[in-house]
Amino acid sequence: MTSATKSKWSDGSRLVISISMQFESGGQPDNAESPFPQNMQKGYRDLPAITWYEYGYKGGIPRMLDNWDKHGIKVTSHMVGTAVLKNPALAKEIVERGHEAAAHGMSWNSQYAMSYDEEKKFISDGVDAIKNITGFNPVGYNANWLRRGENTLKILQELGFTYHIDDISRDEPFIIQVNNKGFAVVPYTLRCNDIVLIEGKNFSVDQFFNQVKAEFDQLYAESEFKRRQMSISFHDRIGGTPQMVKVTSDLLDYIKQYKGVTFKRKDEIANMTLNDATSVRDDETLPLTFFQCMRC
Repeated sequence: MTSATKSKWSDGSRLVISISMQFESGGQPDNAESPFPQNMQKGYRDLPAITWYEYGYKGGIPRMLDNWDKHGIKVTSHMVGTAVLKNPALAKEIVERGHEAAAHGMSWNSQYAMSYDEEKKFISDGVDAIKNITGFNPVGYNANWLRRGENTLKILQELGFTYHIDDISRDEPFIIQVNNKGFAVVPYTLRCNDIVLIEGKNFSVDQFFNQVKAEFDQLYAESEFKRRQMSISFHDRIGGTPQMVKVTSDLLDYIKQYKGVTFKRKDEIANMTLNDATSVRDDETLPLTFFQCMRC
């Protein structure tokens, strides 16, 4: 068997596509950032911004769910606990339609500044919200804007998670050691992410299509000899708009023309990675803090 063959996916896939659908709207803090100018006076609620977020669960996710069904693919939905509690029927529907429910914290609070106990409760509360509403036990995690803390991975391992996505260092999944045990990293993306391109850079849908297509073309070429994963990310109030769902459908039509391309949920990717002896391994343990190093 050649090294090129060994580098491919254990199930025979040539290139694996991983799609994220963020379920966040409804859990945002008061006066969260939005397309509207940030000139609200303190003490007043940003009412039009609230309706922008409401679109995520009223129109966005339902439209995306129909699109995934149309193309026969399953995705991973990173769910904020408070958003799930506000829209339980929608959260349950996502799981009932065969998609993965992954944890995304209890709220939009950044957890890197939390104490160990505070962060563990923050993550656990989000898991409980998902589990109690949908019956799905999350095994994957995504921190707010990927900004996990020094203790996050240790906590995730202790709570029974098998992977996280807050890493953009590779174009294939890999294994790290956390608490002396293998833990999967299923890389995320900023390059093929609607909140970065559409909302952040004001890309047109045509620019979004061309950027994601170029990413796919290059990764597909590389995947002849190397294991490659492509990540695409959509947010409820952005990726679920009519124009974005149309361009996403066109992208999926283009991608599905190519032999050996498969679409997988991130829990499936993590499981394959952890059970494949040829998976890339970053076997170094988590970096020590300055004060820990002083005691070495």
